[in-house]
Amino acid sequence: MDFTTSADGTTIGYRAGGSGPIVVIVNGAMSTAADAGELASALVDAGFRAVTWDRRARGSSGDAPGSMPEREAEDLAAVIAAVGGDAAVLGHSSGAVLALFAASLGVPVRALFLSEPPFGFGVSEPAPDLADRLQRLVDAGRLDEAVVTFQLESVRLPQEMVDQIRAGDQFAALVPLAQSTVYDTRLVAQVSTPTPEMLAVSAPVTVLRGEQTFPILVAGSDRLADAIDHAELVVVPESVMHRADPVATARVIAERLP
Repeated sequence: MDFTTSADGTTIGYRAGGSGPIVVIVNGAMSTAADAGELASALVDAGFRAVTWDRRARGSSGDAPGSMPEREAEDLAAVIAAVGGDAAVLGHSSGAVLALFAASLGVPVRALFLSEPPFGFGVSEPAPDLADRLQRLVDAGRLDEAVVTFQLESVRLPQEMVDQIRAGDQFAALVPLAQSTVYDTRLVAQVSTPTPEMLAVSAPVTVLRGEQTFPILVAGSDRLADAIDHAELVVVPESVMHRADPVATARVIAERLP
């Protein structure tokens, strides 16, 4: 990993590979830079320089207590500056929300590719106190409970699925990411209905979603594409159940970036 420093002094770890136009990947909830490895490899194979990074409170990156969404936007700005300052951004899930939010605050982006962003537009939103309750669980050292609560109330996975995840070998890797669930919850709650500035970003916007994915993501993606005058909606059949297919996603980007 290489490292850069965000505006508030937080250390952010990132990795870049390949050559060509730069695409910075912004991961979704409960994931690290390593989880974007296949997507990064597909972008490299398609002729891009792919950048993955650990959002704050994840993996190799640091944290600052009480961080708000604006701090994560500054993190993205720091990564873009570190890799050359001219980059397209591919955000998946809450990472897509962060990418659009950051662009609305003036973070320079060449183009935005937003994969299944969970914009609720005021429909069936999580409880408004969820972020505070998650923070209290984290502060009390109940990290596993914070992860489970986030899965149930924010991601809205069925109880049976959450129980299976908790009993599986991979759950231990999610527990250290508990603090990041607070930040994802705050981010999505703050801009679940995109601000006018988010809808007016000047960069080209491509919204991607699968045919077979969660209905709330279909609704949010389609509505966002309608709300941004210059946005393009691309349905990617290969992307199934909120997983951005690496090769198909790279193909969509390659068709739109010179």
